[in-house]
Amino acid sequence: MNNNKQLLGALSLDLKRVANGYFRGSDAMAERFFQEALKRRNEVDQKNLKPYLIKFLKDIENLNKKEKERAAEDALLYSTIFQNASTKFS
Repeated sequence: MNNNKQLLGALSLDLKRVANGYFRGSDAMAERFFQEALKRRNEVDQKNLKPYLIKFLKDIENLNKKEKERAAEDALLYSTIFQNASTKFS
């Protein structure tokens, strides 16, 4: 359980960096942290997560297929959601 807390927190930071990269126009930075976010997503133990978190974990995969501004907004939204979820674990 504690491992998920750390992983969701790290995933949140990666997604925040993705959003910053897209907002700044640094697609290379955004793509690098997007790949890191995908790796972290695969490390999260999903069996103890609420269904809405699992849905958002799956939605991360489509971020880089969206228009840059929309991708940045969604990455920031997911970042906030996962940050809040990481605080729920003890």
